[in-house]
Amino acid sequence: MWLDIFNIFFTLSFIVFAYLNLNDDDSWLWVPIYLIPAALCGLAVFKIEFTWLYLIVIVVYGLYALKIFFTKDGVLEWIGKYNSPSLVQSMQATKPYIELAREFFGLLIVIAVMLINCFL
Repeated sequence: MWLDIFNIFFTLSFIVFAYLNLNDDDSWLWVPIYLIPAALCGLAVFKIEFTWLYLIVIVVYGLYALKIFFTKDGVLEWIGKYNSPSLVQSMQATKPYIELAREFFGLLIVIAVMLINCFL
């Protein structure tokens, strides 16, 4: 029962995340990044589960998260060089390291949800 509530919550959350990315220049990338797990969570509510797809999402999104972590103005520089300024100071990310850090944590959320669905 709790897993159904969890999946309903994240289905709706990922749809909202996708919607919020519609106005970005890279919406062609981020809208599907959020709609794929939204669909997988929605299907899981109806007990339609694709463990192999969860694993593919975990691996692909994990590799992309690593890329964002180590790229120039990525998460590593956000932590070290820029001293981890707030990610929620403004919804307009005028600094690339803020945008990349937000994207990184969005990927981590998706990965965590897919791991829970995969192993529970």
